[in-house]
Amino acid sequence: MKSLKIISLTAMVLCLSASLAFALGAGVGRDGTIAAKRGKAESLQQLIDMYDVSSCVGCHPNNHEDWNESPHARSIYGTGRAAATMITAMKNGFMSWDYSGVESTKDIKIEHWMGCMKCHLPQLADATDAVAVELADTLLEWYDNAIAAANNPKDKKAVETSTRLAETLTSLNINCLICHNRNAITHKWTDGYPQHDTVYGYNDGDHMDDQFSKSKRSLIMNEAILCGQCHGLGPNLELDNPTQCATAYGSYLWAYQAGGGQETCQDCHMRKSGLGHKMVSYSNKTMQEMAVDFEVQAYASQWLDGSTLRPKTIVNVSMVNRAGHGIPDG
Repeated sequence: MKSLKIISLTAMVLCLSASLAFALGAGVGRDGTIAAKRGKAESLQQLIDMYDVSSCVGCHPNNHEDWNESPHARSIYGTGRAAATMITAMKNGFMSWDYSGVESTKDIKIEHWMGCMKCHLPQLADATDAVAVELADTLLEWYDNAIAAANNPKDKKAVETSTRLAETLTSLNINCLICHNRNAITHKWTDGYPQHDTVYGYNDGDHMDDQFSKSKRSLIMNEAILCGQCHGLGPNLELDNPTQCATAYGSYLWAYQAGGGQETCQDCHMRKSGLGHKMVSYSNKTMQEMAVDFEVQAYASQWLDGSTLRPKTIVNVSMVNRAGHGIPDG
């Protein structure tokens, strides 16, 4: 009976503690985030300005240069193909589904985009639904003018419009502040929310920047979970209409790490490869050589085709995945 009373008392204390935490506001610091301080972005330009990283370049030129060559710097636009795929996801996806509530671009809300933008532009969640509409219209206008310019390079208006809109779409990306601020803390009710005046990395202290005057250590900056927020466990089941794209983090956890693997995403894609903030994958020769072992055996022979000897080449190819996750992904 005594142990039961102790258990009951402990449970009561835990419940009271939890109630008090929520009464005081679970996740203290939510009101100090970039989005909370600036309010929801009401246009694409406001969203771009909200996560502007121009002040980072002066002190971190090499990192910025590396990042600028990475896919993260063009997470929506890509080479143009990614932007076209966004249009396909829109037209053949939520604009064609019976219960999405979308008949034209004016009906599009932030939630409709998150199947793509959860990873390609997570900060879109910090914008109003008007921005979701503007993004859709911008993509469509860019595409129409890009096609017109490709068909007629002398169409000055189409060339200028497609170029201008491509620059806007390229400015919407995964930049310094997404990794070093917005997504730098995963367990916000225990570790707090990322603050508007702080950059997160490996050290605590002052940060020589008028806008971001503080530097704090992120518990996940050197951990694969930082990347896993976008690079996926599989289906995004929290969405009303789940989608599946990236699964690298899932196979990393359940196959590689569960089998005793010790490397993180950052170890391979940044440090060992020497690629730093480029963080590329299959498009880079160094990453290809690190990820896959090839063995090719080839020899000549002959075979009898009826009564005729014909030449024959036999090729045996062995490919072994040395990456910390399944490939390809995404």
